[in-house]
Amino acid sequence: MTKTRWFKGNIHTHTTKSDGDADPLTVVRWYRQHDYDFLVLSDHNHLTIIDYAEGQRRFKRPLMVPGEELSIRLGDGTIPVHINGIGINRMVEPIDAGDVVSTLQANVDAIHQAGGIASINHPNYQWAFDHESLRQVVGANLLEIFNGVHVSNVDGAPGRPSYEQIWDGVLSAGRAIFGVAADDSHNYSDFGPEQANPGRGWVVVRAEVLTSEAIVDAMAAGDFYASTGVALSELDISPEQVSLTIEPDQYSEFTTVFTGRDGKLLHEQTGMDAKYDITGYEGYVRATVRDTNGKKAWTQPVFTAS
Repeated sequence: MTKTRWFKGNIHTHTTKSDGDADPLTVVRWYRQHDYDFLVLSDHNHLTIIDYAEGQRRFKRPLMVPGEELSIRLGDGTIPVHINGIGINRMVEPIDAGDVVSTLQANVDAIHQAGGIASINHPNYQWAFDHESLRQVVGANLLEIFNGVHVSNVDGAPGRPSYEQIWDGVLSAGRAIFGVAADDSHNYSDFGPEQANPGRGWVVVRAEVLTSEAIVDAMAAGDFYASTGVALSELDISPEQVSLTIEPDQYSEFTTVFTGRDGKLLHEQTGMDAKYDITGYEGYVRATVRDTNGKKAWTQPVFTAS
């Protein structure tokens, strides 16, 4: 049997080709130096391509997966709709279809036509849209459940759902969409809470080989977890059970929460190992691991029979 491996990557990254403050090679260098296996440069409405030169043979990592952030502002410019095309085979022109749902759908379809998968970005940025819109969209593959930019409103607000609540709202409508964490990095020299810095959120993908096709296929299938710092050494998801083992951290203790339809708490467990036996009546089951220093990891949902 072919052995699979875990590969760490960031899928939302900006350079001077759009509104980042570092050129593409500098950005790639940062991720290489911090041991990322793959990277998507997702400049706004621009396909930024990096081809490693012959003399840079030893710098083949991170693997560069083609990407673009399709960016549209609707109406009077107050509603941003941003969708990453990952693994696309050409630049995709963004489509303004007049309203949020139609625009999301048109751009998801355009990304698929270009051979990619579609990731819906930062839904709470300027309070653009929530699960009521997203549950009407067909074919979106990924949804940001964490975005590293300080103005993206990850935790929601009074009367406004958090990213995780938006995710649960979409899943509860029967839409299979997988949760990603991403840097949305723009700033690579000055680091601070109000800078859009790299290294804040990533995905860890299980694949047999480190190729663009294998990484994109694994993400499309949900064979990955998202993280802001918690690492998993084992993860097994089946129709019968979700089980995981957390990599030790001498400074942290861990709690795992299993969630089902409508965000219902199914089970909570402390320690380095956690598991949940699926009954079939949960709608779906996903796990969130939290440590005592504020870091998280999220597993992907498995849908149940009822």
